[in-house]
Amino acid sequence: MANHDASEPLAVQQSTRQAEQSQQLARQLQLPLVDETAAENFPYVLCYTEQGLAIAQTGRKAAGPVIVDFAGGGSEHRRQHGGGELIVKAVAGSKKNRATVLDATAGLGRDSFVLASRGYPVTLCERSPVVAAILRDGLTRAGYSEDNELLAIIERMQLQTMDAISYMRTLNEESAPDAIVIDPMFPVSKKSALVKKEMRAFHYVVGPDQDSAELLEQALATARHRVVVKRPKKAECLAGVKPNFSVAGKAIRFDIYSLRAYGK
Repeated sequence: MANHDASEPLAVQQSTRQAEQSQQLARQLQLPLVDETAAENFPYVLCYTEQGLAIAQTGRKAAGPVIVDFAGGGSEHRRQHGGGELIVKAVAGSKKNRATVLDATAGLGRDSFVLASRGYPVTLCERSPVVAAILRDGLTRAGYSEDNELLAIIERMQLQTMDAISYMRTLNEESAPDAIVIDPMFPVSKKSALVKKEMRAFHYVVGPDQDSAELLEQALATARHRVVVKRPKKAECLAGVKPNFSVAGKAIRFDIYSLRAYGK
């Protein structure tokens, strides 16, 4: 995700129950701390809810808050009933392996959670401090679960709050991941209210992705076996670079850039 580049500022809304956490978050992100009334002056605020830290739209017609919840909702359904097989196939191929994965554009961590739930160790890079904050909050809350299976999944997810290009440049041949996943920000979809809500928040908070081509170039120079790029099904290849092959679903596809076969 790109860094915050919005024309209007973001704020942290003071929480009565979590006053100290709100103050600490505002200092950490260098954002203004405001009360509920003053929060209406900002299109979006970061706030602590009963469910966790959220990016929330303000105003009468505000959409629901964006929260990372690995213990419930869609994440729990995927874990219990399957789902996400497309990205697993894109990352692992037909062979069962335990490839190490770098999610270069972690966002809300959903793809990383799917891969970690299948046993893959995943490093999540998120350079937006705001998005990283709600992602870390979700990981922390899940880490308090009494569900041993969920705890094992969370332990396989390691968050790095930094730019993925810079992170990849610190790696050597031994520490390089087997596979790197890139998910450039999609255009706002008018067909899905959920996607629209999240993408609106993300576009406001983090701004547009402007270095996707450089990110792909660095990923191709870093990954040991393959780079996987998530795209809308009918979108052009990222940066015009054609993949070796693709796997497609109803709305999205994964472009696979194969560098070396697994096991070699």
